[in-house]
Amino acid sequence: MVEQELFGRRAVNVVACEGAERVERPEAYRQWQVRCGRAGLRQAALDPEMVSLVRKMVEQMYHRDFFVDVDDQWLLLGWKGRALCAMSTWLP
Repeated sequence: MVEQELFGRRAVNVVACEGAERVERPEAYRQWQVRCGRAGLRQAALDPEMVSLVRKMVEQMYHRDFFVDVDDQWLLLGWKGRALCAMSTWLP
């Protein structure tokens, strides 16, 4: 379900859609980090226990090519070595 809802639509958008049909223009999570910092927000630390729990769930319940990683307080979800989604928390 995660693959279909989260990754499926994004993949179709990037691979098959051009021009007006393309509804999303993905940006790197580092670009969002700069934008949020300029807006006066500060990035909150990830909970190591939560990261560990998410990793275990992905390893046990999903295809072996899915992965969870952490990069400078960003939680990355990906497929076959490519990060597809980055999540973080921010404070005013």
